[in-house]
Amino acid sequence: MIFLQLFYTFFKIGLFGFGGGYAMLSMIQGEVVTRYGWLTSSEFTDIVALSQMTPGPIGINSATYVGYSAIVQAGYSPALGVLGSAIATFAVCFPSFVLMLIISKYFLKFQKHPTVESVFRGLRPAVVGLLAASALLLMTPENFSTPDTSMLQFVLSITLFVGTFVASYKFKVHPILLIVICGAIGGVVYSL
Repeated sequence: MIFLQLFYTFFKIGLFGFGGGYAMLSMIQGEVVTRYGWLTSSEFTDIVALSQMTPGPIGINSATYVGYSAIVQAGYSPALGVLGSAIATFAVCFPSFVLMLIISKYFLKFQKHPTVESVFRGLRPAVVGLLAASALLLMTPENFSTPDTSMLQFVLSITLFVGTFVASYKFKVHPILLIVICGAIGGVVYSL
């Protein structure tokens, strides 16, 4: 039953996940953490971090990791976890593949049509909203801690967040370099 739920969930995410992988994150979290409870919020954050560090689109990488984790945590063997990864990955990619085949056939023909242009003008702010929702959903006590729980972790998390935002937005520092630097800082601080 979980395999069908996994397929249905990621098929739906792939079908309605406009705006790319980052925009999908809020949908993925809503389904796998909130609705089904396959992962905790902290585990989901770890998967997002791993998905960012591995090659490929973050939405597909997240589906692959979630598929494996959900199956293994449901008590199945790691071999079936690999099947869960394959199902989730296929399910999230399949709608986009079919839609792109259909759209590519007609897009060039109707690209300048006023209705098509209007639809894209309406989708742009929605995509930005989905990206913002993804960022806000990850700003949880599991990721940032709280001053009551651990002042050091809270201050370090806020500092890394602001520093990464400024370095990326203002100074155009490469995201991979920022991930390596923040990981190194976390490794040093939390290993003491």
